[in-house]
Amino acid sequence: MTSGALAAFAPNRRAGRARVVLSAMLTAALGAAPAAGSAQPPDAEDVADIPSQELYVGGDNHQRYFLIGPKADARRPKAGYRLLVVLPGGDGGADFHPFVKRIAKHALGDDYLVAQPVAPRWSPKQAEQVVWPTRQTSWQGMKFSTEEFVEAVIRDVADKQAIDAKHVYTLSWSSGGPAAYAISTGKNTAVRGSFIAMSVFHEKNLPGLKRAKDRPYYLYHSKDDRVCPYRLAEQARDALKKVGAKVQLREYDGGHGWRGDVYGEIRRGMRWLEKSANKSGATASGAKEAEKKSKGESEMGERDREDDKDRKDDDGE
Repeated sequence: MTSGALAAFAPNRRAGRARVVLSAMLTAALGAAPAAGSAQPPDAEDVADIPSQELYVGGDNHQRYFLIGPKADARRPKAGYRLLVVLPGGDGGADFHPFVKRIAKHALGDDYLVAQPVAPRWSPKQAEQVVWPTRQTSWQGMKFSTEEFVEAVIRDVADKQAIDAKHVYTLSWSSGGPAAYAISTGKNTAVRGSFIAMSVFHEKNLPGLKRAKDRPYYLYHSKDDRVCPYRLAEQARDALKKVGAKVQLREYDGGHGWRGDVYGEIRRGMRWLEKSANKSGATASGAKEAEKKSKGESEMGERDREDDKDRKDDDGE
C-alpha cells in the first residue's frame, strides 16, 4: 500500500466506510462504532504479518484495546519496549486497526509496542458529540474518563511486557486530540510526549495545563484545514510554550486528513518526541509507576545514545 492521501475519517478505503467529522468541535462521525464486544476487524493483507491482540482491561468490555507487537523475531530492548498509545479520530472505533498496524509497520522500529484503545460508547448521542470524553468533558453515565482509560491501558501493557517508562507517547488526530491534551496534563500521567495532528485546542478544558512544563508536543496541521482551523494549532503552540512546554508545529498541505508521506511524517514526529523526551528533566509520577512495573531496566542505554546520534538531522528545533 502506498502512503498517499489517507483521510482521517476513512481508515479502511477498501471497505468504503467513510467517517465524517461534522464540525470544528469534533462532533463524531455518522455511523455507529463497533460494539465493545464485537469481533476484531480482519487484517488487511499488507499488515497480516504484524501481530496484534484484542484485550480488555480487567475484563471490562468498555475498556477494549488492541496491543500491536512485539514484531516477529524482535529482540526485547534492554530498557524495555517503547510504547505508543494511539487515539484515532473519527468515531475512534476498531475500523482504524489496519491503519494503526500500518503505523506500527512503517513508522516505528522493532523496539515499539502500539496500544490502540477503542472509544467506548456510553450513549448514541455521546458517540456523535464527544468521542473521547475527559474529566472536563464528561458524559452522563460514563464509568471512566479517557484519561483513566489510557492510564489503565498503559498499566495493563506494562503487566504483560517490559516497558521503557522514559518513552511512552500518544499519537492522536482529529477527535482524539482533545483527550491527548488532557492526558498529557494529568497529575499522574505516564505519558512522556504527545503527537497531536489536525485537531482542536480548548484551554478552558485543561485545568492542569501548567503540568505541560518541560513536556514535548509535536503538532501536525494543515493551513488548508477547514474542519479544524489551523489557528487552533497556533493557539495550542502558544499556550503550551507559555507554560514551558517544548513544542514543534509542522505544517502540511492539502487540508484535513493524513496526506502525502504519511508514515514518513509520523516517523519524523516520533523521532522529535524521542529526542525531546531524552533531553527532558521532567519525570511524572505516573511514568515512575510504569517504570517500576516494567521488567526491563529504566535507564537510557546504548540504544538510546545511538538513536540520539542518528536522529540529529530530524531534531527540527
